[in-house]
Amino acid sequence: MTLTARRLTALVLATVALVGLTGCTASSSSSGSSQAQPAADAATEEDSAEPDSAVVITGRIAITTSDPLSAATEATAIVGEAGGRVSGREERAGEDGEQAQAVLTLRIPADALETVRTALAALGTVTETTMETTEVGAATRDLDARITTLRTSIARYTEWLGTADSTSDLIELESAIAERQTELEGLETQARDLADQVSLSTVTLALQSEYVPVTTAPENLGEAIAIGWSGFISFWTSVVIALGLGLPWLVLLLLTAVVIIWLVRRSRRREASALAALPAGVPDAHLFAAPPAQTTATPSSAAHSAAGQTPPN
Repeated sequence: MTLTARRLTALVLATVALVGLTGCTASSSSSGSSQAQPAADAATEEDSAEPDSAVVITGRIAITTSDPLSAATEATAIVGEAGGRVSGREERAGEDGEQAQAVLTLRIPADALETVRTALAALGTVTETTMETTEVGAATRDLDARITTLRTSIARYTEWLGTADSTSDLIELESAIAERQTELEGLETQARDLADQVSLSTVTLALQSEYVPVTTAPENLGEAIAIGWSGFISFWTSVVIALGLGLPWLVLLLLTAVVIIWLVRRSRRREASALAALPAGVPDAHLFAAPPAQTTATPSSAAHSAAGQTPPN
């Protein structure tokens, strides 16, 4: 065999070997890809099946204790040690047989909620526990997407603003940037509030003392006398207070009565003076003029009058 034939044979064998090696590599790659694709699909399905992790928890806990005000102080310390805070507090001391009460609005870290609730239950007797959860993962993702879009848009408009030539383009771009910036700030505020609600659960803690019915009926003679004396004092105290309230009106009525009596007496004195000024011996009947007497004509007088004669006396 010549040198040329040997070289040709070696070239053919090398080509065949290279083709076989390439086929094996492609087969291995294809097999690896076919195995990796189901794994990726399984991972995608697993991620989509993952439950929503953004959850807002709100609740109410009612506890009956002997001293609600002291229990409220202990509850504040418990929440503070867990990394939370008290955002609202209302207290009322028990007076005249009423129940003492304290109402606290607690912001508790979500991961420490169960621990804090167990510690709060040791303050007294738990009479009510209500917990509600709201999934906000979709709202959180929506806010994040809108914030990202607005930031990208603002960056793009800002870039265009640097290359604008005319005044009208500058005004339009600045207006668009300001509008998007305002919307972005509002969305960021919503996102922060939502994140705060997710990280810190809101729980209303109501602490109240035990109800003690008030006894009104006396149980012995001493209590009866005390109740009677208290009622007697209360009655006359009320009378004195009523007199004090009505005293200005009584004074006004008294002055009005004095003026009326004085006017009546003055009128009577004037009448007495007028009667005393009349002449002596004049009867009271002459004070008024008597009406003139009317004479009745007799038949004979009428006849004489008709004849023009004077009737005889």
